[in-house]
Amino acid sequence: MLNLIQADLYKLRKSRAIKVLLAMTTVSATVMAVMAYLIPQGQIDASMTGIGFMFSDMNMISILGGVIAGILICGDFDNKTIQDAIASGFGRAAIVIGKAAVLGVAVALVLLPYAVVTAVALGTGHPFGMENVALGFLHLLTAEGGSAFAAADIWKTVFIILTLLLVYAAQLSICVPLAFLLRKPIFVVAIYYGFSILCAQLMRLGDGSHWFGSLFSSTPYGGRHAFMSLETGAGDMLATAVVSFMFMIVTTAVTYAAFRRAELK
Repeated sequence: MLNLIQADLYKLRKSRAIKVLLAMTTVSATVMAVMAYLIPQGQIDASMTGIGFMFSDMNMISILGGVIAGILICGDFDNKTIQDAIASGFGRAAIVIGKAAVLGVAVALVLLPYAVVTAVALGTGHPFGMENVALGFLHLLTAEGGSAFAAADIWKTVFIILTLLLVYAAQLSICVPLAFLLRKPIFVVAIYYGFSILCAQLMRLGDGSHWFGSLFSSTPYGGRHAFMSLETGAGDMLATAVVSFMFMIVTTAVTYAAFRRAELK
């Protein structure tokens, strides 16, 4: 399995498509931060928050997440890499786990510009705002922008960023079974984007229903997992990490259960 992971990481490093996605998120993260800075200054009308949210990490990963899964998994079905690995004696469990692990790394890599831009922006001490449309790194930026940071706050911000990357990796893990079963990138992209829109509506439903909110918060899509700030306690961060890890284990297990008997062409 380690050999498979190392091979996929090498392909990830050499992939031109991943480099293009990384460039896109770098530009998007910069535009997001600039707009979040200019809106409180009155240099951009507050009605532009919808456009600003289009460049946010939550919206971009909803679009690009399926693309990443398509590149790493569906592409290997098309070029027979997965079929060759099975013919060479690698178990299907090892293949599924390896792909899930590398997908998580790829998601974190593509979102890294948001983490860096957010950290740099917070370090300036300027206020940032995007009204009530902020989630993930944009929420951290708008919630803590303009605050004075102590040394302990800097370390906590680092842990929050790492936890957010884990949350996104867990959210995108749903693309693993989709990619293994459908094997067509366009279907994976369309279904995941539609699913992300549905989750936004379910999050609102959870706010109005205690039992559904509790159930939904046991997944990385619900609760306060995407709304972390310096006010978030260590216990809540740990709970978010546990929920994320458990969800990734479940999606990986479901993928293996479906893939173990699947026919390969």
